[in-house]
Amino acid sequence: MFWQDLCKEFFEIKLKEMKRLFIAIAIACSTLVMLQSCNTAKRVTAGVTGSRGTVVREWVVSNVSLEGLPDGAVQGLFGEKSYKCFEGSTWNLTNSGNGSYTLPASSACGSVVQTIFWSAAPKDQTFQFKKIYEGDKAKNVTEGYRLILTELSSTQMILKSPIEFGGKTANIILTFVPAAR
Repeated sequence: MFWQDLCKEFFEIKLKEMKRLFIAIAIACSTLVMLQSCNTAKRVTAGVTGSRGTVVREWVVSNVSLEGLPDGAVQGLFGEKSYKCFEGSTWNLTNSGNGSYTLPASSACGSVVQTIFWSAAPKDQTFQFKKIYEGDKAKNVTEGYRLILTELSSTQMILKSPIEFGGKTANIILTFVPAAR
């Protein structure tokens, strides 16, 4: 009888401890779920409004400007002669990720038509592309350009190309508007 009472008492104590442990774990899990849902809301609002589908269209670069850079500090952009060559350029971005940009002919720049493969992740504020030359397959091209997508709507897209200058990050800013149809 003594051993039965002792075992019964032992199991009752262990049962109470297990209940407390279970409640503590439940509270911890609930707190984690709540904190995780708060983090998700912050991540969603940190991105750019609009979707990848908003990027799909024909765009014209209406303005190219420098942020944190003197005018003579930048020569080329994306392997082209001058960043100024991109003003007035037309970018055709299709849903498949294939696309092209066309630089208009000017006294400083020759006319260029360049095939590209592009992707955009507005929530991550990322637009990237790689140049595709005749005979290339996009999956085999390992070099490209990653830009910061700072604004996206049906009427405007703004991309920043960050570069190091004087120990700080500066930007070449490209402002796009939809091409006239």
